[in-house]
Amino acid sequence: MSQTQPGNAKFAAARLQRGWHSQANVAEAYEQHAALLDERATITVRQVRRWESSAPGWPNTLARRVLRSMFGGMSLEELGFVPLQPARRPGTPATLGRKEDAVRRRTFLGGILAGATPLLDPPALEHLSAAVASARRYADHHLVAHLRTALDEAARADGRTGPRQALPAALGILGAIDEIAREAAPDVRRELLVVGARAAEFTAWLHRDAGDPPHIATFFHDRAIEWATVTGDGPMHAYVLLRKAQATERDDAARMRDLAQAAIHGPWTLPPRAQAEALQQEARAMALTGTAPHVVARTLDEAHAALADAPPAEPATCTGPLCARYTTHRLMAQSAICHREAGQPERAVVLLRAHLARGDFAPRDRAFFTAHLAGALAAAGEPDEAATTGLAALGLAATPHFGQALGELRRTVTALRPYARRAPVRELRQVLTALPV
Repeated sequence: MSQTQPGNAKFAAARLQRGWHSQANVAEAYEQHAALLDERATITVRQVRRWESSAPGWPNTLARRVLRSMFGGMSLEELGFVPLQPARRPGTPATLGRKEDAVRRRTFLGGILAGATPLLDPPALEHLSAAVASARRYADHHLVAHLRTALDEAARADGRTGPRQALPAALGILGAIDEIAREAAPDVRRELLVVGARAAEFTAWLHRDAGDPPHIATFFHDRAIEWATVTGDGPMHAYVLLRKAQATERDDAARMRDLAQAAIHGPWTLPPRAQAEALQQEARAMALTGTAPHVVARTLDEAHAALADAPPAEPATCTGPLCARYTTHRLMAQSAICHREAGQPERAVVLLRAHLARGDFAPRDRAFFTAHLAGALAAAGEPDEAATTGLAALGLAATPHFGQALGELRRTVTALRPYARRAPVRELRQVLTALPV
């Protein structure tokens, strides 16, 4: 009986793991990731079928770059591709194979790491290049510090210019860690994976804020949990559960609550500021599931009590203490969202106005909470003021494309449909509709 050729099982398994259940899904994801890399590139289902065949070939330079982005820094060999190797003539020295390996390493450095290289000074870049070529020899604690600094700078860039600009750097850092950790000494490997968990969670956040399909963020969240688990970083594991709860859609509030409760009550101890944010997230899920407002308020009181036990706030970084800059103003703004979800938009308006006026919010957070204020005003029956506030939020969110704020504004425009003929409402809808997707 004839046996079916298995084809490129590695590629098929990798795309199924990311939730791309059809070859058409892969083609769509390819176009999306090419756009993230500022490339206009598409592939057909026929091309995907060829990559999954028993003779997948070796993708061209652009395709290699996009595929590494799609698959979180996996090497082309891990995806089942076979590098083109010229036939060796008799008498060719054995060093040729080593030279070819070096070329492939440099290709990797110029591909997936390209996004991260602008964040590294020349000595750090040279160190990283050496570690990619020989992790066992050059991967050390100084390299980990370079990558930690680059990740923090990528997070700052995200706050200034938005997720699309920061994604190549985050993917580059993540790809570097994944590549180097394979051969690094055990103590260095652990440090790399600790930073890698932070980088994977940050990458998930960027994909979510950029409006990418949810399964992409889920993949990076799962990578972050894996690395936090193998390094014994319980608080980071819990923090990723909190971030998964925050990424859960409003219509799946039961899952949101489960994740928030798991973050709070799991076999770990969250730092007080992260504990406060997790309790607030649980309160929001409770409001969405119809829990009585006084019970929601009691959970918010627990969040305030946790925050009261916290040490002084520190500047926010991607690799520093979890939720280091989670302040009373942020907790109160998020509490306002809980009250809005609990059917108390007037109370939400009062809180958001007060704390937006007094709090020191980053541009993304100010855009997000201002968008929620617009939604609360709409729910409170103030359509003109809701639209005017929405335009203010749009002014903060449009250029950097802060996706969470823009999503809330679209929700507000939907709520304002009964007032569509009013001039401010019409202007908000027109300006928001005109934004590029």
